Amino acid sequence: MPKHSKRYREAAARIDRSAQYMPNEAFDMLKSLPAPKFDETVEVAVRLGIDPRKTDQLVRGAVSLPKGLGKTVKVVVFAEGDKAEAAREAGADEVGSDDLAAKIQGGWMDFDVVIASPDMMKHVGKLGKVLGPQGKMPSPKSGTVTPNVGEAVTEFKAGKVEFRTDAGGNVHAPLGKRSFSTEDLVANLSAFMNHLSGMRPAAVKGNFVRRISVSTTMSPGAFIEYGG
Repeated sequence: MPKHSKRYREAAARIDRSAQYMPNEAFDMLKSLPAPKFDETVEVAVRLGIDPRKTDQLVRGAVSLPKGLGKTVKVVVFAEGDKAEAAREAGADEVGSDDLAAKIQGGWMDFDVVIASPDMMKHVGKLGKVLGPQGKMPSPKSGTVTPNVGEAVTEFKAGKVEFRTDAGGNVHAPLGKRSFSTEDLVANLSAFMNHLSGMRPAAVKGNFVRRISVSTTMSPGAFIEYGG
């Protein structure tokens, strides 16, 4: 069993793990817990009623959160010519093609999102073993493989988040910072859950959304009620 900090144990004592909270109650409680010295990220974890072994039940996508993420998102773009210029104008942190691929292959990973124009996948495809395990491999489903790279940069810089099911059939996503108001966190959660609920695979039987938990970087999770 991992040994938890005193702060974590205090937080765990205040969260009833057998209860389901309304979203605003859950966020109010998380914001009232003993705080570390940094502005924690608030996260959501959703247990889905899918079979993660079946590819036709896997869920992957991206959604724009109306209140943003409260952090600087570092975006790199694989593009050339006019597309590269559009990416730079939109605020991409790094733009390139084979040179960018070589830099990443060499161990550079100081970025959050990778966007690629379709013609650049010949370079990106070689990075699957590097980007894949970190969930950063571009995909048309998440809007990170697109001819409109400038537009994609703008969206991800403004608070668009990618998500995908893990091996246990769960989806994780950031919702903002602990310093956000409860109302802003609820708005981001609603946008995320509405989008996720609309992605139910046809092959899924029974409840698609099984359980939802919200937490901060350093806190236990609190289960929430969801009527979607």
